Amino acid sequence: MALPLESSTFQDIIVVLGAAGLVIPAFAALRISPVVGFILVGVAVGPFGIGHFAPAFPWLGNFTISNAETLAVPAEIGIALLLFALGLELSIERLRTMRVLVFRTGIGQIVACTFALILLLVPFGLSPTVTLTLALALSLSSTAVGLQMLSSSGRMGTQAGRTAFGILLAQDIAIAPLLLLLSAGSAPGGFLASLAVGLLAIGGIALAGRLLLPALFLQAARTRRPELFLAAALVVLIGSSVATASVGLSPAVGALVAGVMLAETDYRRQVEAAIAPFQGLLLGVFLIWVGMQLNLGAVFADPLLILGGVVAVCAIKAAVIFALLRWQGRGTGVAGHVAALLAAPSETSLILLGTAAATGLTGGGAAQTALLVTGLALALAPLLGLLGQHLEARLGAGRTATAAFDTAAPDRTVIIGFGRVGRLVAAMLDTHDQPYIAVDSDPDEVVRLRAAGKPVIYGDARRPELLDALHLETARAVVLTIDAADSLDTLVRLIRERHPELCVVVRARDADHASRLYAQGVTDAVPETIESSLQLAEAVLVDLGVPMGPVIASIHEKRAELRSRIQAGGPARPRRAVRRRSS
Repeated sequence: MALPLESSTFQDIIVVLGAAGLVIPAFAALRISPVVGFILVGVAVGPFGIGHFAPAFPWLGNFTISNAETLAVPAEIGIALLLFALGLELSIERLRTMRVLVFRTGIGQIVACTFALILLLVPFGLSPTVTLTLALALSLSSTAVGLQMLSSSGRMGTQAGRTAFGILLAQDIAIAPLLLLLSAGSAPGGFLASLAVGLLAIGGIALAGRLLLPALFLQAARTRRPELFLAAALVVLIGSSVATASVGLSPAVGALVAGVMLAETDYRRQVEAAIAPFQGLLLGVFLIWVGMQLNLGAVFADPLLILGGVVAVCAIKAAVIFALLRWQGRGTGVAGHVAALLAAPSETSLILLGTAAATGLTGGGAAQTALLVTGLALALAPLLGLLGQHLEARLGAGRTATAAFDTAAPDRTVIIGFGRVGRLVAAMLDTHDQPYIAVDSDPDEVVRLRAAGKPVIYGDARRPELLDALHLETARAVVLTIDAADSLDTLVRLIRERHPELCVVVRARDADHASRLYAQGVTDAVPETIESSLQLAEAVLVDLGVPMGPVIASIHEKRAELRSRIQAGGPARPRRAVRRRSS
């Protein structure tokens, strides 16, 4: 049956779609996250905005949403898609690359901010459960606003950008256990029993995904039809959400788990592209729905509590993050930028507050006040981000970030990736008095190594502007030691486009990877598997009493043979040796 044009539901849909059509391009032009715009639209079209005056001026009813329940279901889908997208970012490779930032700085920020906010909330006489829930929710920061501001200002590859991204990634990881604990804490079967059932359900989802997802998405990819790929992603999302909801957990937990499962597949990027339009629109519906709940009358009724709460929460979080980053060796400017950028609560704070209210863990005035504080602070997040950029420009990146080495010094070797392999290469260069400069993306390690006098700079070498700043045209060679295959391929392509004659030596995972790198134009690719095999062969031959000279000669001969095969694209497996008769 067709929906009557004069129905209130149809009118509400028109208002939402019209808001999305205006907010997204307008705020994109201003380089401000649409998150803020959607919340402001929700305040405007809700019962505490224009709707408050609609009875006196009926024509205003055309610009209001008459029934907030109309948006409840699409808002829940928007939450699920947001958490699904967050899960897609949590790949093992990314976590391994950023493990220090995520598990030291990021988790440290959550713990420290939660503790500080608990101290803020204690005087209000709330129960321990409510106090802890509110503190955890308010300790989170906006991924959407933070990353959008870093990206639009070209700061994602800077030390401030990497640090902020690591903290936000840690918060995204924390969402799943927090939602699980909130859901289990209100379940009728008891906390421990519900937690055990929830963990079993998540394990079952992960096992089913491991068995079924590759075949499902392979078939969808073979059709080469984007709508079927989207349908497969929605099947996984809805199935995981229903599975967690069926055992008493929040459907959002299942959505996040589904995203994490797909993060480890070859179809992650395609899934992100497929859901992006729907995610943006439905997240906007959720934020409009949140804005409609913000009673601005309560702000005027008790401005000291609400506005004071906004200032207190943002100030406490900024102070804690600044102190933490300075303690870990970040420069004053970087610490100030990240602290201001992440000071406000986030859209995920709203999700946690909503889940806590739905499960009965929070309610009444405390929940409404926390919602108002979060919504208003989130609306201020872009201004705080701009303040952070100003602080970094004014204060500088600090001694540890700005102490410079001559990146344009001639006849040096550039080592990209300064882990165990890069350090060994550097040690051998030092042994032979060969100058070098190293680049690494782990800011904590860079601070430590710089303090020890090592010529190491911080940066993400996949960014073309950093490669240009390294002045590779004056370098004798570049050595790539990072272990992420995708990043290696990107680096080789960027370097070869700019410096086709430069000597490029690359650490490869295996023979097939080395063959692919040779095809991209590297000078030498060193497969880890083959080198470890040759070293084992050398050790056992010497231990068996074979003279060192012939052993080294045969190892060099075998290495040259295998390298020739890899460069030719042939199999790198050694041929079966033929025993020679002694003369």
